[in-house]
Amino acid sequence: MKTGLQHKLYYSIGEVAEAFDVNTSLIRFWEKEFDEIKPKKNAKGNRKFSQEDIKKLELIYHLVKERGFTLEGAKTHLRETKSDTLSKFEIIRKLKNIKEELITIKNNL
Repeated sequence: MKTGLQHKLYYSIGEVAEAFDVNTSLIRFWEKEFDEIKPKKNAKGNRKFSQEDIKKLELIYHLVKERGFTLEGAKTHLRETKSDTLSKFEIIRKLKNIKEELITIKNNL
């Protein structure tokens, strides 16, 4: 999963779903299931996801899709060890970005 969403204040649900390579229905489902995700809605009701929402979705994606947690397991994990989980996730994400950069440099040699 590589989001690449770093340049705007708000993203549409389509942009978010494309970045995570999932359906928009999954993003809506996670929004209902996880209280942490609270996108703003415009007058038409279209969701606008902030960078903070994206970070929370990345963490949920990591727990559910990459580590194989159930939804209830992910909710419990977030509730009980949120700060520890966020800290570890940030470290993992930074290391993955460094790895990608190093691979790119290696391939350009």
